[in-house]
Amino acid sequence: MKQKRSVLLKIYAALIFIFLYAPILVLVVFSFNSSNSTAQMSGLSLKWYSELAHDSATLQAFKNTMILAVLSAVISGVLGTVSAVGIDNMKHKWLKNATRGITNIPMMNPDIVTGISMMLLFVFAGRMLGKTGVLGFSTMLIAHITFCLPYVILSVLPKLRQIDPNLSEAAQDLGCTPLQSFFKVVLPAILPGVITGIMMAFTLSLDDFVISYFVSGPAAQTLPIRIFSMTKKRVTPDMYALSTIMFFAILVLMLLINYAQVRGEKKTAAKKA
Repeated sequence: MKQKRSVLLKIYAALIFIFLYAPILVLVVFSFNSSNSTAQMSGLSLKWYSELAHDSATLQAFKNTMILAVLSAVISGVLGTVSAVGIDNMKHKWLKNATRGITNIPMMNPDIVTGISMMLLFVFAGRMLGKTGVLGFSTMLIAHITFCLPYVILSVLPKLRQIDPNLSEAAQDLGCTPLQSFFKVVLPAILPGVITGIMMAFTLSLDDFVISYFVSGPAAQTLPIRIFSMTKKRVTPDMYALSTIMFFAILVLMLLINYAQVRGEKKTAAKKA
């Protein structure tokens, strides 16, 4: 009975992985297709990777997307970590719970509501300052930081609750300033949560379309907006090539981060032993 159950669980897990990764596998395969067909392989070729290298509009959109994702991830990582520390140090429990609840609202809010509201806010602020055409890269950056921030806070807060609150005070008793005790004691302990939050922010910013669509303006275009504009006619196969490159780049990055975290945990365990 147990053996049958184990086999069924393995089959179930295999089906889940096939369901999740079969579309990506098809994407990778057709990125090497020598024709522009999405239903029939006509031979292997690097044609679409070559086409991608000469597609200046797509490359510019990709550049904008990566810069936006990196900046929003780093800034929201810093602000989110500071905010999480501030929330964790609140004395009144009701105030702490209320702040955490308010912080979680952007995660529950539909993207279209967030996008429209932020667009109206930016346009209203621009008119108040007597400026037109305010929507652009800067407004996208502000919007991305806004919706990424709660995810960083949510990743850092559990790590703060796991550490001994007396460690920081002990470091200060030994001569550290509050800032030094944070960087030498608190930050190393919560670093896995900070890295997780930054990675989530990077992925969310990289993938976002709805909010970016409303706050981007005509001058700034991200890759999701670029692909959406192509769907009105036809998505060219060089998008398959770009998506394949991005998938493997993110995969390698995740493997390196997981390796670094496992190595850090082993070092910590060895020191405790």
